[in-house]
Amino acid sequence: MLYAFVSTATLAVLFVAGYYLLNQHLVRALDVLNDAEFGQIKASLGPDYAALTTDKIEERIRRTTEVASVLFFIEVHEKGEGVLFSSKNLGDRRIPDVIGAAKFNVVLENVGELRVGEYLLGTKDVMIATSLIQVRKVMDGYAEISLVLICFMLIVSVITGLVLSRVALRPVRLMQETAHRIRSDNLSERIPVSAVQDEISDLARLLNEMFDRLESSFNQVRRFSAEASHELKTPLSLVRLHAEKLLIEGGLTPAQEEAVQSQLEEIARLNKIIEELLFLSRVEARAVTPELKREDPRRFLQNFAQDAHVLAESRDVRFTETLEGTGIVDYDPKWIRQVLLNLVANALKFSPRGGLVSLTSEFTIDGWRVAIEDDGPGVPAEQRERIFERFVRLNNEHQLEDSGSGLGLAISRSILGLHHGTIRAEGGTRGAGLCVVFEIPLARPTPAEPPAPRGITVGALAPTTGQ
Repeated sequence: MLYAFVSTATLAVLFVAGYYLLNQHLVRALDVLNDAEFGQIKASLGPDYAALTTDKIEERIRRTTEVASVLFFIEVHEKGEGVLFSSKNLGDRRIPDVIGAAKFNVVLENVGELRVGEYLLGTKDVMIATSLIQVRKVMDGYAEISLVLICFMLIVSVITGLVLSRVALRPVRLMQETAHRIRSDNLSERIPVSAVQDEISDLARLLNEMFDRLESSFNQVRRFSAEASHELKTPLSLVRLHAEKLLIEGGLTPAQEEAVQSQLEEIARLNKIIEELLFLSRVEARAVTPELKREDPRRFLQNFAQDAHVLAESRDVRFTETLEGTGIVDYDPKWIRQVLLNLVANALKFSPRGGLVSLTSEFTIDGWRVAIEDDGPGVPAEQRERIFERFVRLNNEHQLEDSGSGLGLAISRSILGLHHGTIRAEGGTRGAGLCVVFEIPLARPTPAEPPAPRGITVGALAPTTGQ
């Protein structure tokens, strides 16, 4: 658009300058005609023009100007005596005089705009005028043509700019698309580099080198997480066994027994964190594969909702489920159940007593959508993406997983990534709280099977709402 604006503005400036120059040229041409006519009148009067009578002046000028009366309007004045001669095309009209100007424009009634030249011939004042009507018509035509050309130039510039931008910026768009696809779980992809040696190719090589360094760093971190987690399991198991042995043998004071119990709880928590870190490392390394089942998840959600009701009752929170539509999805029930447990546990944790946690399942044209919403304090919009990162804890009332490992939502995102799905957090639809939504694409039908039905159904498959 900038290219179109600059090129069109440049053309408009050129046309304005051309309009001014052409107008000046045409007006100067009329001045030349007036000068030529005065020269002819001067020659007709002869060298004795000062001694000529009024009738003689009338006779000589009339004979000279009769043929040019269509083009020129002529008046001759004598100082102190008034008008000596007036061309017939003026009738009773008089050419206005502009004091101090030898060439000027005037408007004459019933004639129009005139270009006037005033000439002195001794004591006589000769005024010769030529119509500007044709000049104005030419300039109006020029303005119309210029306007059409400017509009045409604008359209052509926009089209040309779009085409050139798409062609010239295609390598940049390709780099952008590739860079968007490169994430922590997909660091092996690289930006294609053309054989042309230019700045774009150099930038692509530089970015690929940066991605190489990032991939190496991420691999080192993953290996460290996996190896450190694996190495920590053995000493933690030994510590747990010794603590359990102390409890079994007895002989501990109540305070000592309570301290050992606290140790066992912390050891269990550390073991859970280690297992989750190992799982995340395996997922990011693509070392695990979900056991996908191709089925309608409705029955799976109905079974999960029964457990969710029990969890909600233990926290004095209401839980409802709404299951709409049908569809076939490739998913691992065990892992998707883990995702739902993580999301429901967080929703129950931050919902007040008597609050409501709702699960809504529906099918869109593209996939299976599940939303879990609570009545808690919610999460600020600028923090909603961060809650899916490892060990992220928000302050005060927005602190998530305050007694957990801080890895539940990160694990949920990794599991959904293995299902080619997405997860995001949104504001609650009931005016408060948080709504976490995940989506999994519908299963693609094989050539031997017809497409599965999807969408909202009525009648026998009416939505189910828990109490």
